[in-house]
Amino acid sequence: MKIISYNVNGLRSAISKDFLNWVIATEADVICLQEIKTFPEQVDLSFLANLGYNFFWHPAQKPGYSGVAIFTKVNPINVKIGMDNDLYDNEGRVIRADFGSFSLMNVYMPSGSSGDHRQSFKFKWLEDFYNYIEQIKNEIPDLIICGDYNICHTAIDIHNPKSNANSSGFLPEERAWISKFIESGFTDSFRHLNKEPHNYTWWSYRAGARKKNLGWRIDYHMVSNTISKRIMRSEILSLAMHSDHAPILLEIN
Repeated sequence: MKIISYNVNGLRSAISKDFLNWVIATEADVICLQEIKTFPEQVDLSFLANLGYNFFWHPAQKPGYSGVAIFTKVNPINVKIGMDNDLYDNEGRVIRADFGSFSLMNVYMPSGSSGDHRQSFKFKWLEDFYNYIEQIKNEIPDLIICGDYNICHTAIDIHNPKSNANSSGFLPEERAWISKFIESGFTDSFRHLNKEPHNYTWWSYRAGARKKNLGWRIDYHMVSNTISKRIMRSEILSLAMHSDHAPILLEIN
C-alpha cells in the first residue's frame, strides 16, 4: 500500500496549483491531508472520485482553518472522526481509517508559534494525545500515525538547531515528547531507512528558505513497531510545490 501524507496549507490553494493531476501521477492508494482549510462542499473532487477515490473529512468548525481529510482507493472497514474531545475535535485535528491489517490515523498537531497561549495549548495536546494513543493501542496494536507533528525531533531534522533552540517546534520539551512517543512503541519510518542530514518537509516562505533548503522535518509516518518490518519505502517528495510543506511517502507491505 502506498500512503502519502501532505500538509497542503489550504486544499483549494493546492488545487489551483495542479494538485489533482499530481495526485493521479502519484498512484497513491491513500492520501492523508492536513490543514485543508475547507469544507467538502467547497471543492469539486469528482475528477478523483472517477478514479476510485473515496473521501472522508474532518474540517474545523472555524472556516478557513485547520482540518484533515483522507482520500482512499482502499475501502476502510471503519472510519473514526475525531478523538472524542471537543477541545481538539472542533479544530479538525484527527481522523482514523481502519483497514484489515492496520489502522491509519491522520493527525494535524497544533503549532505553538503564534504565542504563549497556543504553546500552552500545544503542550496540553501532546499530553492528551499521548494518553489517547495509549488507550487506542489496547484495541488496535498495529497503527500508522501520519501527519504534521509540528515538531523536529533531533538536530539533524532542522537546518539551524542552535539558533532555533528556543523556537516552538524545537523546544526541549517537544523533542522529548517525540522521543517518549517513539519509545512507547513506534518507528519513525523515514529515519528507519534514511540517516542523512538536510532532509526537510517544511520551509518558511521567507528569504528563499526552500530554494536554499533551510527547512524543518516536522511531518512523519510513525509506524507501530509490530509492523515496522513491513516498511518498504519512506521518502520526502520535495519536488511537489503545492504548499510550504512537502508530501511524505510510505510504502508498506
